Amino acid sequence: MNVKMLLFLLALFVFASPIFAEPAKGTPEANYHWVAVTAGFSMAIASGLCGLAQAKAVAAAAEGMGRNPGASAAIRFALILGLVFIESLALYTFGIIAFKVS
Repeated sequence: MNVKMLLFLLALFVFASPIFAEPAKGTPEANYHWVAVTAGFSMAIASGLCGLAQAKAVAAAAEGMGRNPGASAAIRFALILGLVFIESLALYTFGIIAFKVS
């Protein structure tokens, strides 16, 4: 392990430790209103990246079927399975956001 990686991990552990600190008792959650805002951003990012991944998968499948029409059934099955996995990531993100906001 080189020195730069070790220093990076050390800095990561030092700066990430306050994240797990418990707030003082009786302190109101002053920043709770940001949960809805960040939830919207995270759903937008997840939906956008899932859309890009689906477009790339469909383009690659169409190119593969065009190059080898004999394997179109296997390519179509792999495409549908991949699209299901990609869409499930967006649905998992939606479920987590709905759980956190409510």
